[in-house]
Amino acid sequence: MYKLITIARNTFVETLRQPVYAVIIAAALLLFLISPALSMYTMDDDNKLLREIGLSTLFLTSLFVAIFSASGAVSIEMENKTILTVLTKPVQRPIFILAKFVGVVGAVALAHYVCTVGLLMTIRHGVLSTASDTHDWTVIGSAATVAVVTVLLSAFFNYTYDWKFTSTAVVVGAILATFAMVFLVLIDRDWQFAPAKNGIQRLDVYASILLFMGAVVISAIAVAISARFNVIVTLSACIGVFLLGLISDYVFGRFADAHLWALAGRYVVPNLQVFWISDAIYEGSAVPFRYILVSAAYAVSYTVGILAVAVALFQRRQIA
Repeated sequence: MYKLITIARNTFVETLRQPVYAVIIAAALLLFLISPALSMYTMDDDNKLLREIGLSTLFLTSLFVAIFSASGAVSIEMENKTILTVLTKPVQRPIFILAKFVGVVGAVALAHYVCTVGLLMTIRHGVLSTASDTHDWTVIGSAATVAVVTVLLSAFFNYTYDWKFTSTAVVVGAILATFAMVFLVLIDRDWQFAPAKNGIQRLDVYASILLFMGAVVISAIAVAISARFNVIVTLSACIGVFLLGLISDYVFGRFADAHLWALAGRYVVPNLQVFWISDAIYEGSAVPFRYILVSAAYAVSYTVGILAVAVALFQRRQIA
């Protein structure tokens, strides 16, 4: 257990230090910032499209963070031969794979959390659909304060203690964003203490939790593929699985009763539609907590199966 925790912690820290990690998060937050302007020209409810764009951005962010984190944690380490130092400690190969997965999921969870706060702030502000709509200055002020203080503190720590700016900014931003969300939960758009009017819906929180489950599944797949292949193959395969998983019911589900290949594909390819509830958002339907539990059971079962495959693949890999 000590070895697993040590490797997982090192993987988490090294992932945060990758420049692409902060770039992906910054790109997602920028898209959240401009999404209200992109959603205001629909013939339907603009705020529903805002949620659609936000959830899609959140899912893609977790996808790319998982892929690049897993690739950097496993395949690049094998290409650089640094894995030889770890395995000669000795560290059992299953422990190595599980530790890498835990570290990657930790990095994905942090990125997902930061982007979820950005998404909830965006939804709280909403779209200015009419000329009478006004900006939510509590959201704008909170987000601006978090951004400015994060940059200043990260620059201070970088200058004083030589901490890496990007990774420090992500951690500091996550901490400050938590305080900002607590403030927004308690204070309404008129700067009054009114938790009942905070504009944050349970459905949006459920959607984020479900998308994180999907990100965990993708992380397991990325770790399994990167145990045998390089970054390019891992990236291509994970994107392919992601796209196929979103249309699993259409590609495999309707043929599963008549064709063996469809039945096999339905069980092998993860059904990511389970974690996507945009239809419920558009229809205004409620999502019971039981659905969250069933989806979690599916995600855990699939993740355990994929990690078992990853361990088997890594056991047979020659490292020299």
